[in-house]
Amino acid sequence: MGADDGIEVFKARAQYMREILEKSQSITDSVITILGSFDDRLSTLEAAMRPTQVKTQAFRKAHENIDGTCHEVRSVLQQFEVARQVESKVLLGPKSDLGGFLEACDTLQKNVEYLTLNRSLEASDSALDHARDLFGKGMIRLEEHFKVLLTNHSKPADPARLMETLPMPGKNVPEAAQNGGGEEVKLLLTNIPYNDKALNPPTLPVLISPRIVPQLAEMAQRLVAAGLHQQCLRIYRDVRGSNLEKSLRNLGVESLSKDDIIKTPWESLEGKITNWIQYMRIAIKLLFSAERKLCEQIWFRLDPHREKCFADVTDSSVHMLLSFGESIAKSKKATEKLFVFLDMYETMRDLRPEIEIVFSGEAASGMREAATGLIKRLGQTAKDTFADFEDAVNKDATKTLIPDGTVHMLTSYVINYVKFLLDYQNSLNELFSGSANGDKSSYLASAILRIMTALQTNLEGKAKLYKDVALSHLFLMNNIHYMVRSVRRSETKDVLGDDWVQRQRRVVQQHNMFYQRAAWNKVLLYITGAGNGSSSGDGGNISKTQLKERLKGFSLTFEDLYMRQTQWTVPENELREAVRLHAQEIILPAYRAFLKRHSTILEGKQSVSKHLKYTPDDLEHMLNELFEGKSRHEPRAPGRVPSR
Repeated sequence: MGADDGIEVFKARAQYMREILEKSQSITDSVITILGSFDDRLSTLEAAMRPTQVKTQAFRKAHENIDGTCHEVRSVLQQFEVARQVESKVLLGPKSDLGGFLEACDTLQKNVEYLTLNRSLEASDSALDHARDLFGKGMIRLEEHFKVLLTNHSKPADPARLMETLPMPGKNVPEAAQNGGGEEVKLLLTNIPYNDKALNPPTLPVLISPRIVPQLAEMAQRLVAAGLHQQCLRIYRDVRGSNLEKSLRNLGVESLSKDDIIKTPWESLEGKITNWIQYMRIAIKLLFSAERKLCEQIWFRLDPHREKCFADVTDSSVHMLLSFGESIAKSKKATEKLFVFLDMYETMRDLRPEIEIVFSGEAASGMREAATGLIKRLGQTAKDTFADFEDAVNKDATKTLIPDGTVHMLTSYVINYVKFLLDYQNSLNELFSGSANGDKSSYLASAILRIMTALQTNLEGKAKLYKDVALSHLFLMNNIHYMVRSVRRSETKDVLGDDWVQRQRRVVQQHNMFYQRAAWNKVLLYITGAGNGSSSGDGGNISKTQLKERLKGFSLTFEDLYMRQTQWTVPENELREAVRLHAQEIILPAYRAFLKRHSTILEGKQSVSKHLKYTPDDLEHMLNELFEGKSRHEPRAPGRVPSR
């Protein structure tokens, strides 16, 4: 019974839920019916209000158009008033208020552009003419102020400051320069390539105050924008170009024509070349570099005017410097000019990378090419001059004898020349090899060996001009010894080598030996018994008459040799002492032996001993007086007869 009761309860609840769902569905259907009726009513209302909305939107659009038109009208009316509003500011000019003036000109320029685009408006032509006229007046005032400001603040660079700023490589400096020797400071010159990489780059001179540069840049931009770039460029070129030339002239640069250079003595011209080398370094490293920096600041983003401007400013100054170098390179060649040509060549070669940077751009291509051309011309001139020197040593035909047999001027000239060549060995090898990366020793080493051989050959030819064979050998001994001594004390030894030095030392010894034989054999004949008609030594068996004749012949011959050889010269102290000692070793032992062999006759016969004019000590003293180039004088008084 309990189960049946539960089922009944469940059925009752299910029936209740069914009734609830049926009522909910009925309500939903009623709501849907009501909403459907609202939708129909809204659609009807929307259709009724649509004409009103269209009219409202039309009215709103018309209002917006009216507002826009009024704004445009006001803008147009304002454009007609712009010229009048800025006129006083423009006519006042930029002197008192550059910023306000430039702002007024900018506004006026925009006004001209607007009126030009809207010339259909009534009265726009008259307003445009007025605006253009006023803008033109403003640009005239701006152009004038640009020139005044640029001129007033462009001052030539201080030459002393330029000299101080340019770093100099470590090199022996003349004492006058070290002590502040005035103009001598300008003559500093080094024969080694200038290497800036080992030094801090120089500080460029300030050409115009940093306060003024931005103002000039603002004005240049306005003038270029107004189509006045030609006038602006001309002003800048005239002012800065003239200022740059003054800086160079104050430094000492001269504008010399080819005729001026031809007429100038070489001694004076050499000093001018020394200065020119310094001026080129200052110009490229300081002045031209600073001028380019200034030009880039003032003409910023104004290409191609910027490049043309710099080229125009520097053109005259570059020409003034390079034309001097060209004239020197084309001048008459002479061997003494070689080192000057090499100095100029090395200077231009070392400056070339900076020239390429400073004068980059198409506008300055002519200056780059001119500098490159000068480098090539100087190099070729140096090569030709060096070749002429080699040829001159080979063909020197000087017939003037050196009376005292000392070192010939050709010898000292060639040796000193060769020493200086070694200061330029890299450049010479580079020039003749045609490449900076070629062998740095082969050419010059071969050339120096040829020169030394030619010099020796030439000296041997000159020695043959002497009538006295002894003097000819003394001459060769002096000259070759000078060559050897000079080579051993210089870098030339590294080029020629020890073998060359040893060979030439043997040649010096040979000529000393030949000199001794030629000079003293004749006098030895009287005391060795192998001369004066005798075919062998006297062995102590000699008559009084023969002894008298030998003593007399010996004295006269020795006196003659002494008189001549005291006028001869051996300039080097050690060599002179060596030659004297060698002569003493030949003469004195033989003379003492001779006197000892015949001492009995000399002591016993006054008639014989009176012919004995010189003791061995006298001879030794006299031999020690040889080779000092003295004037002719009488021989010393005779000494005493030596004891047994």
